Parts: sequence; structure tokens; C-alpha cells
Amino acid sequence: MECALNFKPGQIVSLECGNACLHSEVIEVVEARQICWVRPLMLVGLVAQKDVSEQWPEEYILSDLRDGADLLWPLSLFRAALDTEVISLLSQLQSLDSDKKDSTIASRQLRDFVDRVWAAFPSAFH
Repeated sequence: MECALNFKPGQIVSLECGNACLHSEVIEVVEARQICWVRPLMLVGLVAQKDVSEQWPEEYILSDLRDGADLLWPLSLFRAALDTEVISLLSQLQSLDSDKKDSTIASRQLRDFVDRVWAAFPSAFH
């Protein structure tokens, strides 16, 4: 992915895998190793079993991952997030009330997503 080398700190990037999309903030790009240090912001999962590449439906689950662990992952997995896809999600993320925020569940969801990405893109991690 050519545009990956143009990622800048503070930029929002996305990683799609199956029926979920991880939106993260770029902390640093390590060009020499072709990896990106990102801070996960949110995980968007489709309620229906559709592929995330299809148009986002109205029914999705938004998980707040801002208190979770950072990731160091291959640049090739990420793409620049479009403003139109993340602005409304970011505003929803800000408005999540404390009852809907559960760091244990969010941590498990991130771990499950990481496992799915490892299984789906094993060659990216070699």
C-alpha cells in the first residue's frame, strides 16, 4: 500500500477484517521496518453477518478502545480512514455513556479482532 508511507502522527487509519473495522490513531511510522505504531480508538462491528467492505448498515456495534493497548503492526494492513466514515463514529464515541463502557469487554473484543487479523493475514507478520 503506497499511501501507508504517508501516514502521519495523529492521522486516523482503518483496518478491515471480516465484519469488523478497527479505527486507530497513528502514533509513529517506523519506515525502516514497515510497521506502524497505532493507538486503537474504536472497533465497529456489523450486527448482521455482512462483509465490512459493503456499505455500512445502520446496525452496528461501536466499542470504545481508547483505554486499551497500542499495536505495532505492518503498514500494509492499514489504509487511511475517510473523514466521512469516522467523523460521525467519533462523535458517537464521545457520547457513549459510562454504562456502555466496559474496559474488560473492550479488551476482549480487541484481542478477538487481533486473533482474526493474525489468522486472515499471516504473511503480513513474517
